[in-house]
Amino acid sequence: MKALILAGGLGTRLRPFTETMPKQLIPIANQPVLEHVLVNLRALGVREICVVVGAWGPDIAARIGDGSRFGARITYLTQQRPLGLAHCVAIARPFLGDDDFVMYLGDNVVQDGIAGPAEEFRARRSDAHLVVARVADPRAFGVAELDARGRVRRLVEKPRLPLSDLALIGVYFFRPAIHRAVAAISPSARGELEITDAVQWLVDRGGPVTAGEYTGYWKDTGRVEDVLDCNRRLLDSLDRGVHGTVDAASRLTGPVHIAPGATVLRSVITGPVIVGPGSRVEDCRIGPGTSIGGDCVLRGTELENSIVMDGAWVTDRTGASDLLIGRSMRIGSGPPPEPLPTELAANGARTGGTR
Repeated sequence: MKALILAGGLGTRLRPFTETMPKQLIPIANQPVLEHVLVNLRALGVREICVVVGAWGPDIAARIGDGSRFGARITYLTQQRPLGLAHCVAIARPFLGDDDFVMYLGDNVVQDGIAGPAEEFRARRSDAHLVVARVADPRAFGVAELDARGRVRRLVEKPRLPLSDLALIGVYFFRPAIHRAVAAISPSARGELEITDAVQWLVDRGGPVTAGEYTGYWKDTGRVEDVLDCNRRLLDSLDRGVHGTVDAASRLTGPVHIAPGATVLRSVITGPVIVGPGSRVEDCRIGPGTSIGGDCVLRGTELENSIVMDGAWVTDRTGASDLLIGRSMRIGSGPPPEPLPTELAANGARTGGTR
């Protein structure tokens, strides 16, 4: 099986953050969303991956690389304009050939992985197998209507009056029959080749199209509130580990991960919290659900349920929560941090005063 990851979206709902970075690289628990996708594909044993990118292609390729650290080989393919998910399948045809493949939206986090849906696809040998989940308001999603055997009867994109609460979550498994469907459909009213139209084409011609319900946590990280919710959820499984420098005046409670090269001075951190490499936390109270990226500076700050991206500085803030702080952003003022005390710099990681 091959994989097709779609990472060409502009992330308009995440502006202004996506004016300086692609939404697929926004960190969740200090790991870009796209890397969470690649980890799930690695668990399936997928080794050949095509990532469809847009204008942010060079930034994505620079961060993700050739795929070797995920045990895979990545091919990058540029979609010049957002012409639809089925258009991505069409332009990736030379890469996909006649192999089965999984198509995965690169801004979705599926916490428990997709091994279960992959096994169901292999067992049922459907032309298309869709991963769906029950949602409170299906009107915001593509919706699948199923028969009693789990076969898809109809797909409707953002229906005004949904007949089902089963939403497509952005993971699709296909056999080569999908290429005939993509070649047969026409652009929708919004000028795009819709993957739902291609799957419906298979349904209308009697092809075996099935769906399986995913009951774990998943999130389309398209809005700030979704990114923060996802971050909190993934931090719930964080393991404690202190690999940086923590002075005796600091207190760490619960699952707190301090990366190598990070420094914590005179601070109280209540997990789950992760502090990235090279970051410095001084005279702070950091609460649960917070991810602090690499090379950040936090001083005199109270913060919880937030994401601080790489290189950000936050000083003299109290009672702050539910914030997404962009890369290299400056909040507050103050001089650069002083050098580490000699004894801490010499001794490296210490856990005195933690519990």
